[in-house]
Amino acid sequence: MLLFELDNAGVQYNGSPALSGVTLKIHRGEKIAIVGPNGAGKSSLLGLLYDQHKEETSLLPQELGLVKTLSVFHNIFMARLNRHSVWYNLSNLAFPKKKEVEAIREVVQRLRFEDKLFTPAGELSGGQQQRTAVGRALYQHSRILLGDEPLSAIDEKQAGVVLDCLVKEHETVVLALHDVDMALSFADRIIGVKAGRIVMDQPTSGMTRSDLDDVFHH
Repeated sequence: MLLFELDNAGVQYNGSPALSGVTLKIHRGEKIAIVGPNGAGKSSLLGLLYDQHKEETSLLPQELGLVKTLSVFHNIFMARLNRHSVWYNLSNLAFPKKKEVEAIREVVQRLRFEDKLFTPAGELSGGQQQRTAVGRALYQHSRILLGDEPLSAIDEKQAGVVLDCLVKEHETVVLALHDVDMALSFADRIIGVKAGRIVMDQPTSGMTRSDLDDVFHH
C-alpha cells in the first residue's frame, strides 16, 4: 500500500533551494535509510514526508525537544498527553501513577538506562538524552517512524540495541543516518541525497559501503 508520494517536490529556505526535483514513493512496511553528507537535504526530505502523515507518525528530529527540568519518565510520558485529560496529566506530573511508571520503566529497560528513570533530562549525557527521545517515540506507539540522525550521540554498541527497538516497534521506518554500516544493517532500501537531489534509490541487497561512496564524495 502506497504511504508517501512526492512528485517533483522541492523545499526552499530564504529563497535558496534545499531540495529540488524530488520524486519518490514509499510503501507501508518499508525500512529505509536516507544517507548523504551534511547539508545534502536529508532533514528537508524527512520534513516533506512528515507533512503527509503527521497523525500516525512518530518524529525523532535532531532537536530532541526534551524538557530539561523534567525526568526521563515525564519526558517519555509526554508522548501520550493527548490521550488523557488535563487533570490526569497534571496529577501524573505531581504523583506519577504506578501503571504509567511500570509501562515507561519497561521502555527504558529495553533502551538500557533504567537507572535514569527519574533523573532530570538536563543531567543526562547526550546519548542518554537521545535515548529518552527514542523512548518517547516508542511510547507513542505509532505505525510510522521518521528519524533524523536519532543515534548520533549513542555509542556503537548501544546504538545497535536502540535501532533494533525502533525497527521492531514500527511498521514503516525512514531514518536519516550518517553511519553507512548502520544504514546497511537495517534498511531494505537506501536513498542517497546529495546537493538537494536524490542521486540513489536502490535496494540494499548485495550493497556494500563502496557502493555509497559517490553519494558522499564529489
